[in-house]
Amino acid sequence: MKPWIALAAAVAFAVAGSVILWASNGPFESIIPYQNAKMVARGEALYSDYCASCHGANLEGQVANWQERDADGYLPAPPHDETGHTWHHPDAQLFLITKHGTEAMIGGTYRSNMQGFGDVLADDDLRAVLAYIKSTWPRRVIERHNQINQMAGD
Repeated sequence: MKPWIALAAAVAFAVAGSVILWASNGPFESIIPYQNAKMVARGEALYSDYCASCHGANLEGQVANWQERDADGYLPAPPHDETGHTWHHPDAQLFLITKHGTEAMIGGTYRSNMQGFGDVLADDDLRAVLAYIKSTWPRRVIERHNQINQMAGD
């Protein structure tokens, strides 16, 4: 990816995340209820129905070399477990990618097979999926992710 595209994506994510933080009247992390067993269970079922076919039943990703583009220029679906990059992004970005799709969020010539699910799932369902994913991470990864959320909210 060209540096200017990455920079534009970072700015777009930061602005979108700030809007969501402002609209939620508090830390975005508080609306991703990864400690709520009922939401996590709902998220697990939704993940199985909508996400597992690409990201793997065990959050392992589509292929082992998920960071290498395929012959058509697309990146395979990344893992959502601790080995992937999902936890490197604040909740606001994860929510927006899940809702609108990667191409819509990054823009430019960035290509992705990750569709948005905003027309298919309600916002609470999207949060439930993210809650399930986050609930599977080791404590040290959750703590680091919470720090990322705090930095994004400042």
